[in-house]
Amino acid sequence: MYWPVGVPQVYAATSQKLHEPQDRTLENDAGSRAGIAETVGGAAEAPPDSAPTVPCVTKEQNLSQAANGKDGTVVPEPNGDEEEIIDARTSRNGHMLVTITWASFTLWQTKPVAVLAVVKRSSQSIRTYGPNVALLLRADSMIIVIQTLHGYLITYSLATDPDACVYQTQLLNPSHGHARQRSIDGYGRVSGGGTYSGPGEGEGVAEVDVRFRMVIKIDAGIAKAIALDEELVVATKKPVAVQCIRWTSGKSGSQTSTELLSRMPWMLNSSIVVEMVYDRPMNLAIWITHDGRAYAVQRITSRGPDPVNPRRLFEGFCFHDPKTEAQNGRRTAVNARFSVIAVGCEDGEIYVYTAKDYTGNIPLSHKVKLSVSIATSGKLAVLSYSPDGYCLFAGFERGWATWSVYGKSGASSFAAGNVPVTLENESWLNGVQSALWIGGGCELLLTRRRDNHIWILEFARSALTGCFCSMNVIRTLLQTSTDLVIYPGQNVTDLPTLSADSTLARNVQLPALYLANQWPIRTAVTSADGRYIAVAGRRGLAHYSTFSGRWKTFDDPAIENEFAVRGGMCWYQHVLVAAVESGTTHQVRLYSREQILDYSNILHVEDVHAPIVHMAMSNEDSLLVYTYENVLAHYLFTSTATGLKLVQVGQIAFHGIIRAPARVRAISWLLPEDQRCEHLESLNSSRTANQRADHGDPSQDVAVASVLFLVDGKLVLLQPSINEHDELKYDMRVIAQNVEYYLLIRDQPSSAASQASFVNPVDGAAINGYHGHGLRDSLWYFDGSDMHLWADVEDVLSSAPTNLGQEFPPTTTIATDYYPMSMMLDKGTIFGIEADLVQRRDVNFAFFRPTSRIHLYLPALLRHHLQQYDSPAALHLSHSYASLPYFPHALEMLLHDVLDEEADKASVSPEATLLPSVLSFLSSFPFYLDIVVQCTRKTELRFWRTLFKYLPPVQELFEESLQKGALKTAGGYLLVLHSFEEQSFSPKQIVKLLARAQSEGEWELCKELARFLVGIDETGTMLREALAAVDMGLARGHADQGDEGEIGPSPLAIHSSNGSLESGQAARADDHAGKGRGFRSADVQGGESGLADDYFTFGVRRPVRGPRDDSDGPAAN
Repeated sequence: MYWPVGVPQVYAATSQKLHEPQDRTLENDAGSRAGIAETVGGAAEAPPDSAPTVPCVTKEQNLSQAANGKDGTVVPEPNGDEEEIIDARTSRNGHMLVTITWASFTLWQTKPVAVLAVVKRSSQSIRTYGPNVALLLRADSMIIVIQTLHGYLITYSLATDPDACVYQTQLLNPSHGHARQRSIDGYGRVSGGGTYSGPGEGEGVAEVDVRFRMVIKIDAGIAKAIALDEELVVATKKPVAVQCIRWTSGKSGSQTSTELLSRMPWMLNSSIVVEMVYDRPMNLAIWITHDGRAYAVQRITSRGPDPVNPRRLFEGFCFHDPKTEAQNGRRTAVNARFSVIAVGCEDGEIYVYTAKDYTGNIPLSHKVKLSVSIATSGKLAVLSYSPDGYCLFAGFERGWATWSVYGKSGASSFAAGNVPVTLENESWLNGVQSALWIGGGCELLLTRRRDNHIWILEFARSALTGCFCSMNVIRTLLQTSTDLVIYPGQNVTDLPTLSADSTLARNVQLPALYLANQWPIRTAVTSADGRYIAVAGRRGLAHYSTFSGRWKTFDDPAIENEFAVRGGMCWYQHVLVAAVESGTTHQVRLYSREQILDYSNILHVEDVHAPIVHMAMSNEDSLLVYTYENVLAHYLFTSTATGLKLVQVGQIAFHGIIRAPARVRAISWLLPEDQRCEHLESLNSSRTANQRADHGDPSQDVAVASVLFLVDGKLVLLQPSINEHDELKYDMRVIAQNVEYYLLIRDQPSSAASQASFVNPVDGAAINGYHGHGLRDSLWYFDGSDMHLWADVEDVLSSAPTNLGQEFPPTTTIATDYYPMSMMLDKGTIFGIEADLVQRRDVNFAFFRPTSRIHLYLPALLRHHLQQYDSPAALHLSHSYASLPYFPHALEMLLHDVLDEEADKASVSPEATLLPSVLSFLSSFPFYLDIVVQCTRKTELRFWRTLFKYLPPVQELFEESLQKGALKTAGGYLLVLHSFEEQSFSPKQIVKLLARAQSEGEWELCKELARFLVGIDETGTMLREALAAVDMGLARGHADQGDEGEIGPSPLAIHSSNGSLESGQAARADDHAGKGRGFRSADVQGGESGLADDYFTFGVRRPVRGPRDDSDGPAAN
């Protein structure tokens, strides 16, 4: 769901260009060989006289000229430039960035990008403590820790003043600028230069105060350290232990505590910890030891001391135990949103585990691997999940790549091939040292080894990542740092244009004032009909009309800053429904698109007792609200004299069923057929909620509805039932794993779901989308590999009760080589996006561009029905899509896929083969003969025997085509007959077809038949005999005279010389050239339908091409 866009912005704190140094010999891990005298010891504050005073260092001072330290050790030469960025960290909110070099650290602000402070260490400090090797930053960014080569931790405190501003941009003559209308820009007042600020730059450049705090010495040597909210956690080398150093002294006065790894019973051996990552939402740390094992670790003090061993500090277990050296863990990342843990190995492969609990149940979920070898990519350098968890970024020594959370390949710099490293602006493609997400995931900050630049790469991400709702699935909406990208797939009738022309995507610029003050945009949602879009940033919201092209924002910034959207948004007709948090209150508010955004214009405010986790529309007039209290409330939209309001008609408590409400990503529910139909009847009769007591009483929905939850990556179904005490209980079953998103078509309002109701081309009657085998009740989900669907969700409900012990019906699997985004049900296709790395000769840089793709899902769905011996369902679905212009092509793909699979099998039993069922199904359509002959001509000759084993003889198919008047189809079978059944081929068949073509005026077909005869008989005898047989008036003796002769009324002219036809010579020459190249003769011209090119190629066989191309296909030798 993430795609890089354009080229990155490049920043540097100095204009000095770095030279290319030799390979660095210093490493900050257990494999380091920088010899330091190490002794067992704890943490101690450095003496005041030895603490650095942080004076500035001139550029002439070089680290390689450092003198001996006080302890007699020699500072090794860093072998790098003084300005090289060796590490970087961002604050928790991504607003602040810290980078370090060998002798200094720089404090940055990310919006606007500006250097706030630079601290350079003195030469005395470097001689005493060693050069910088690593950076630690407390999550609140109030304490900065510099790890040095000699085992010291230098700490600095950071203070900010939110009211102070160092710089403020201001336009000299703002009155001369273009005035903006309030309906577009919002904000009735303009202050300073805020109007012209960039995204997130409304607050200007902040003022910071950096102060030296203290120096901590770790005598045991530092292998790895991380900074937590309450303490520093340091893994030491000698002895192999883990120390916890509190920022402030505890009640006992002690500031440090230590535990040896040899005394941790859950550690498999006492190997040095070389990598540590802590995830605050999961309260879980991941340790990787020198032997490549990965451990899930928790601090015992957070749950109380161990009664057996009060001195124990940590508890954990090993979940990644490599069998080979190539599987040794190197880097790790934690994804709290999906409860998964990624471990990158020495060979570049990434193992992804699912954290089901903290007691040892972390099984392997899947693996992801680059398409290039480790020799091409280099070793793994960094591993990071996006803040919302939907994207995994992996940086290597010579490139980088992205995947979706469950393994779908995304963008990759390795698609660039060998990018010239001499181009300074292209080095961001050639390797990554650190990768940091900012702006909630809309931008990625990159640094590279042996470089002093910072690259900020913009990403386009699906609106589904910030607001999970069915409309964001059915309509593709992307959001970038400054724009929205709308793909009009549902409204485009010319499907080839949609696939080939990416310019159909519509870019909508976000309102500048709102973006300057409320960046980044966290939530975006589109309406069911695509007319309206709403966005929400840090505070407030704004909405947009795709018809008028106008934004509406709050006129008063104070009202906008009064609330924040928490829990999502959705559209009910022209009314925006927003779950907001205002101070300590939680509400659901209704805003009309037709009115100005103001507190007085709110249609309705519904107070909620707890924070809202998720909010979704259901059916036509229902709203589901799920809160942190583990309660699902059911509301109805009710019209009033003054507008619209919400009426709560029921609620369900899931205590003891859903353990962690915050991990719920989406909710839907399914009403029984009778309850749902009564709802629809009452809506069609325009009754209000109070008038529907006798027609599907809404208050009874909570008692009969089945609830669908998406928790982490599990799709969970809860079905109600009554126990022996007449109490309502829920049976829970997991129906799918590794789900990135799902779509229940029933959730869509009629305005959007109408695309699933088709017109039967046979009788013109509308097919009822609520019954039968249509897709109105289908359930789709994407598992990171393929798209899956159940055509009828009622089949899932009937198999779900645990007391029945039934397996769920199999899903239809649809494989795509790109990331699928939305299902265009009226077109039978899946729309998706892939990242395309563009390199052009006219520019000296490469850039990323999202490219639209489509995939036809009809063949897979039809095949699934036929595999289940459900031919009526396949016919029903086919009639629904029969009016599509490419429907015959879909049937051809179905036949090709089945034939390709079964022809490669060594032996297939008659009971297991699907080909006879497919051919029988295709015979129900009038263009059945065309489908068979086109598929035959596009497959290899070895497949023909398998195909015609279940078909009548080719001669009969040829005769049937003639009887139906399909002359070009008959011509195709004539060529198949000549290549496949030469003993049955006769010139009489050509004469018969030639006569029919001549009588019906098919002169192009006559021409191709003549060329075909010349191709199989170089002497031209067969052509003369055929022309004579149909009485087309071939003049005698023209071969001796060498003049041109007319062939009856046909415009076809044939030249002869020395007893042979010149056209035949040219054809043979092209034929031989075609055989050498593997392509057909260039001068063969097709008829109006384009089929002649397929049928008459003088026996020249073209290479096999996929069934997606409907124009020219391969022929077999």
